Amino acid sequence: MTPPVNEQRLEMRGISMEFPGVKALDDVHFSVKRGEIHALVGANGAGKSTLMKVLAGAYASYEGTILFDGVPLAIDSPNAAKRAGIEIVYQEVDTALVDYLTVAENICLDMLASGQLKGVIRRRRYEEIAERALQKLKASIDVRQRVSELRLAEKQLVLIARALVQESRFLILDEPTAPLSGRETEQLFRIIRELAEKEHLGVIFISHRLQELFEICESISVMRDGKMVSRQLLAGQTKETVVEQMLGRRLQKSSREARPAGAPSLELDRITVAGQLDEISLTVRAGEVIGIAGLVGAGKTELCKTIFGSIPVTSGLMRLAGETRRIRSAYDAVRLGIGLVPEERRKEGILVADPIEQNMTAASLKQFVNRFGFVEKKKERAAANRIVQQLSIKVSDTRQRAAELSGGNQQKVAIGKWLLADASVLVLDEPTKGVDVGAKAEIFQVIDQLAAEQKAVIYASSELDELLAVTDRIYVMYDGQIVFEATTSETTEEQLLWYATGGQQHE
Repeated sequence: MTPPVNEQRLEMRGISMEFPGVKALDDVHFSVKRGEIHALVGANGAGKSTLMKVLAGAYASYEGTILFDGVPLAIDSPNAAKRAGIEIVYQEVDTALVDYLTVAENICLDMLASGQLKGVIRRRRYEEIAERALQKLKASIDVRQRVSELRLAEKQLVLIARALVQESRFLILDEPTAPLSGRETEQLFRIIRELAEKEHLGVIFISHRLQELFEICESISVMRDGKMVSRQLLAGQTKETVVEQMLGRRLQKSSREARPAGAPSLELDRITVAGQLDEISLTVRAGEVIGIAGLVGAGKTELCKTIFGSIPVTSGLMRLAGETRRIRSAYDAVRLGIGLVPEERRKEGILVADPIEQNMTAASLKQFVNRFGFVEKKKERAAANRIVQQLSIKVSDTRQRAAELSGGNQQKVAIGKWLLADASVLVLDEPTKGVDVGAKAEIFQVIDQLAAEQKAVIYASSELDELLAVTDRIYVMYDGQIVFEATTSETTEEQLLWYATGGQQHE
């Protein structure tokens, strides 16, 4: 006998998966019912994204079984997941949409590709389908409008509408509120509740913003180190207990002593970027490493790019070595001695197709150009070799392409160019992203070396244990604001995670 719709359950049993040298998922059991709004949380690297990518068909080489209503599902591709009624909306919504197509074409894209729309496909036919889906969401979006013209919140609604026309039974939302304003978040929550109640849509909600989970979700699963450690109703739980489950322990205070610091190198005084940063004030001194802690959507990357001049400031002051400066571009920042190693190093931090030596001199090219306007290759190569030796970068030759290096060595190249440029303030955004344990240790040594040379270093990361290991002071960001500041030796990972997930000072 078929159970009622709201009792139909999607299950993952004994899911295990390995990447080279890493057990990403270890015998994970997970379930969600139709009509249920279920939270999935875990610290960075816990395995939650990998688990959801398995469920969405992005990874096929896993062990274990996926079942719907007790019947095994063969999910080995995104199309197989869609056929099973499982849809995922990633945080980077633009990657799932085709900018130059209309809203209607994007909403019906899977139906058009799979042949679900048969016969003569007139434009008015799929526009009507798209309009009905958007009406369910109470979204007033013109279906003839190109997606490139939409706001981010509207693009999310287009993806949710795509799931509706596919008659999806389960929707995975990965950090859906990270780029949204408060009002847009409220609208999204209203839509999610209605879809769960009226359409019996099962929703898996991934977020680092714990207070949102208590507002929107009924139940929660917590992952840690590739394992599922708990599944429970949220009623009766507190943010403190969830944080403890995510960490698995109460950490002792860091015993690291602060480095001797000099005069302020960089001061931010109530820096505001409309819609992104709200009155950010901080100071970093010569010879000091400060941490910017924050989870997805906290504003870390926006702050790093603002300091570097890539994002214009709405209001507030920036001082370098005590002097007020206006930094309107990256050119201004480099000229004033500020360097940035961005989070997306292959896209923004290095020139992957170019030789190491050209990467090294990219921020200080004037030093290597003669009076006739030609680069002095011998001088450039000697300088690059000096940095390679100083940072212990593993290369066969400085003429080797940056693309051929390991992730850790690419990161050292991205840092090394700022040593040649003699930057006095170095901003590092997620500097250990995608590098192995050995490379992390080497990057930490480089940072120690920079501080010893009286450079001011800003280390922005969601990896809280790294911040405790490498910094002198830590600022915690949440929702575009600094919500907590502490000397590193006087705080814990648990305390940082508490504030990073929206915990209040006096709760």
